[in-house]
Amino acid sequence: MGVEATKEIDARGSFCPGPLMEMIRGIREANVGDTVAVLSKDPGSRTDIPAWIEKAKHELVAVEDEAGYTRFVARKAR
Repeated sequence: MGVEATKEIDARGSFCPGPLMEMIRGIREANVGDTVAVLSKDPGSRTDIPAWIEKAKHELVAVEDEAGYTRFVARKAR
């Protein structure tokens, strides 16, 4: 795991739209400038999470493929 996150949420046991909802909740609870990481095994997260981050005008910091899951890292912009 390359990018350090202020908060990391393990959503590997959850499927669409669970990981996306975890990212939304994590960003809402974070302070501006914080980074939130969500771990997901759901293949739909690869499109859903980056699309939401862009739409909500936050910053997608990293999408890291790990063994059997993907780690999404976003920075709260506002």
